[in-house]
Amino acid sequence: TAPAPPGGATAPAPPGGPTSSPRPSRLQVRSSDLAGLDRVLSAGELAAVGIPAVETDDGPAVVGGVPERLDSALLPGPLPLTLPGDVAERRGFKGRTGETLVVVPAEGPAVVFLGTGRPDALAIDVLQRAAASLVRSAGRRGQAVFVLPAALVGRLPAATGNPTPLPPAPRRAAQAVTGGAVLAAYRFTSHKSGDEAHHLDGMVVAGVDIEPEVLAEGVRRGTAVARAVCFARDLVNEPPSTMTPARMAAAAEEYLGGLPALSLEVWDEGRIEAERLGGLLAVARGSAEPPRLIRAAFEPADPVEVEGRVPHVVLVGKGITFDSGGLSLKTAEGMTTMKTDMSGAAAVLAVVGACAELAVRVRVTAIAPMTENMPGGRAQKPGDVLVARNGRTIEVLNTDAEGRLILADGLSLASELEPDVIIDLATLTGAAVVALGRTIAGLFANDDVLLERLGDAAVGAGERTWPLPLADEYRSDIDSEVADMKNIGKGGQAGAIVAALLLERFVDDTAWAHLDIAGPARSEEDSGVLTKGGTGFGVATLLEFLERFGADPGPLRPAAP
Repeated sequence: TAPAPPGGATAPAPPGGPTSSPRPSRLQVRSSDLAGLDRVLSAGELAAVGIPAVETDDGPAVVGGVPERLDSALLPGPLPLTLPGDVAERRGFKGRTGETLVVVPAEGPAVVFLGTGRPDALAIDVLQRAAASLVRSAGRRGQAVFVLPAALVGRLPAATGNPTPLPPAPRRAAQAVTGGAVLAAYRFTSHKSGDEAHHLDGMVVAGVDIEPEVLAEGVRRGTAVARAVCFARDLVNEPPSTMTPARMAAAAEEYLGGLPALSLEVWDEGRIEAERLGGLLAVARGSAEPPRLIRAAFEPADPVEVEGRVPHVVLVGKGITFDSGGLSLKTAEGMTTMKTDMSGAAAVLAVVGACAELAVRVRVTAIAPMTENMPGGRAQKPGDVLVARNGRTIEVLNTDAEGRLILADGLSLASELEPDVIIDLATLTGAAVVALGRTIAGLFANDDVLLERLGDAAVGAGERTWPLPLADEYRSDIDSEVADMKNIGKGGQAGAIVAALLLERFVDDTAWAHLDIAGPARSEEDSGVLTKGGTGFGVATLLEFLERFGADPGPLRPAAP
């Protein structure tokens, strides 16, 4: 059996057979106006009320628009919502981003003051962290309320550096708060014994002077995006002997199979060989598990048209379900987290699964080549030469630089579709981690407008990327004496750039971007919206990009003068 979709009924079967342990449902988030909480909550349910606070030169302050007290039939009496300055001073609460101050009254729910930083520096990720702080501070039972005043959301930037129109600030704020709460509450417990309570039962986003319909739409969209991220996390967090290529394909079929406007193909080893995917076959040779390739296509119900055609975006995700390094074997310590090496494939499958619910208006295709990289007796050897889908040859000098080999085939397939945009996600290089650390993805593109728009989408999704160059002076580093190219460059030099330059050779003239997510695909601790393990990085960014691209496909490359 395959993993159930988020909120589903059963966990994946281990190699020995099926299990019946339930997968816990996600945190449920609803919307309401602050005065109407008694219409959505019952007496005794309310565990905590979250109040945004800002950092000022005069000390922390509650955001304007929050009433001084909350009067509700849910409460034994009026609940003060004013910030106690003496308590804040004693506890060192300054209103900085990520800070919390919990005040527990004699009766009624706790009041959690949530730092959102300087008033002029509000951003989507700040709201996500505030919601995450509320979830982590509110306990393990009951409901929490996040008070969202119009005076706070009005401080979100109204535009980005390009002309793409943005949704209303209240919707974006409600979406951010909802997503931050759901992701902070995420736990992967499929292989845990017992039924330990691990987060609140639910949360209400309570607007102040915000249109109810706008608030509800933000909560709905935030839930949809977070659900997609959680699905990607579930795939990544499964043990590698459970989440084999075949089982991952089955999981995708289960999750995506019944969704509207979506078609799905799974290629087995025979089809992969017939389609001449030489990179994927070469990497798969050392494993007892046969490879798979998933191809999922979304057709919008309300498409945008440009010159009589619907724009098309192809997403390609690296799907190494376990990476031992092959014959260029990793160390024991280096293998411990290598089930994470299929994070790119998990992300693109999660994205295409959310397109219908989010009413994406462009065509989207996800391509996910999947295999293990193992050192079996038939494994590819350093010095071998393979032929990729597009006919180009690659000399393999390090079998642990395998992700670029399967992506060569995936990108070749993407290019053949003649899309407007190709974006790939891959846990590709340790060099990206050295350069950018564990929270920032490297962003490459052969198109400056695409680079800017994808970077803006990441900011709008609360994820962090940083542009890196496709430097011409390093192109010769992958020249080979016996093939069209080799799969590594010079030792210890520009590893992330060289890998991206190899991928660029497989996209022809299509506008293309590459996200090296080797750092942020996995978290080593519970922090903010992250839980230790797979993060689902890139899902929110791609969904944000697709929404904006549908609103304004525009020419990617500026017209020549």
